[in-house]
Amino acid sequence: MKNVLVVDDSPMIRRIAKKILEELNFKTAEAEDGQKALVAVSASMPDAILLDWNMPVMDGLEFLVNLRQMPNGATPKVLFCTTESDVKHITRAMQAGADEYIMKPFNKQIVKSKFEEVGLC
Repeated sequence: MKNVLVVDDSPMIRRIAKKILEELNFKTAEAEDGQKALVAVSASMPDAILLDWNMPVMDGLEFLVNLRQMPNGATPKVLFCTTESDVKHITRAMQAGADEYIMKPFNKQIVKSKFEEVGLC
C-alpha cells in the first residue's frame, strides 16, 4: 500500500482527501501546513504528496522547494491541489518540482485520474 501525505490547512479538505485516497487503497497521513509537512517527510518520506498552495506558516510552494532539496526529496510524486487557476501559478509549481495539478473542488474521479497520470494508480 502506497503512502500519501495530505497537506492542507483546511480540516475539511484533509478529511475529504483522506476518504478518497483510502477508497483508492492508499495509506494517508496529514499535515496542516508546509512546516509540519517538512517534519513529517523528514520522519518518513511518502510515495506521494497532495499539497495545498495557500497555507499559513509555510505555503505549498515553499514546502515543495524545500522538499526537492532534501535527501530522497525527488522521490515523492507531488500533486498541487488548490484553487489557484492562474497559468503563472501552475507554471511556478511545475518549475519547482510538482508532478501534477488538481483544481479544487475535486472528486474521486479527478484524484484517481491525476494519480494514474503520475503512475500511482
